[in-house]
Amino acid sequence: MTDLKIGSVTAAPGTRVRGVIPVTQLPGGRPLEIPIIVLNGAQPGPCVWVDAVIHGDEPEGTLCCHLVDAVLDPAQMRGSVVLVPVLNVPAYEAAQRGNPLDTFSYDLNRIYPGKADGYLTERLAHTHSIWLRDVATYEISIHSGGAHSYLSETIFATTDEKAIELAKAMGAGWGLILKSFLPKGSPPAVMFEAGKQGITVELGGRPATSPRDFDRCGRVLAEGVLNVLRYYGVIEGQATRADKWLTGVQHALLAPTSGLFLAEPSLEFQKPMKKGDRIARIMDVYGDLLAEVLAPVDGMIFGLRALPNVQTGDWCCFYAEIQGEL
Repeated sequence: MTDLKIGSVTAAPGTRVRGVIPVTQLPGGRPLEIPIIVLNGAQPGPCVWVDAVIHGDEPEGTLCCHLVDAVLDPAQMRGSVVLVPVLNVPAYEAAQRGNPLDTFSYDLNRIYPGKADGYLTERLAHTHSIWLRDVATYEISIHSGGAHSYLSETIFATTDEKAIELAKAMGAGWGLILKSFLPKGSPPAVMFEAGKQGITVELGGRPATSPRDFDRCGRVLAEGVLNVLRYYGVIEGQATRADKWLTGVQHALLAPTSGLFLAEPSLEFQKPMKKGDRIARIMDVYGDLLAEVLAPVDGMIFGLRALPNVQTGDWCCFYAEIQGEL
């Protein structure tokens, strides 16, 4: 095992080092940097890279990174772990989906691999992409419903067998794996183009930010990451498995009109629904029905809008069309 160099960090075998990946300077003189925690194992093995807060209003991954870091001992590890607790720092500081300093490349998760001479966020994506592509064996991007929605335990992966294997390695409770044939604009797309494996995992969002719920989301995510580390032999222990894995494609249902969004109180996440079942009603200010949001096909809800006020074109529901088992 050799030293692991990433950004400002040089981690000797069996050590944990905190540091940053420098990107550029901001107008007020502060550096734009990506904070990282590098745990370099004492023995050779794969590098598992975990990216949190690609969207600034999705901090569940930050807690996940803290919890994972707290239980790992590099001296007992085979391979390495790179934790990025906050990737999109300006968006995190503003608690917004994207970087408010950059109106031209606002959404970091749509512009990978970025550009060395591009807009501000494109440069952040480019810098991150270089290190990710060169160092990581596997990558896990952590997302949630952010400020607008709640998403239940869901994984997006390509149809590549090794990507599906990585998704399954998240373990018990992660039984919904939706297919993304050609990922674009995201860190997993960088891994895909490099012939490596990356997945996007979703859990949490606005309704799950009470102390108890936020802690639960962080711990479920952390256990998933630790299960991946067990599966690939980075740490000791028996990896768990889901009872079964459902797969299919996503339908992002958008509001057909503006008004008061009233989801059906009986809805349950990842429970079978039939085409035409009512998901929600949208009412006007007088209480009159303006529109209904219906299940587009047989399938299940895995994410739902949290804000009752809605305008035309807003996200309402993340719906999975189930096409079989893996």
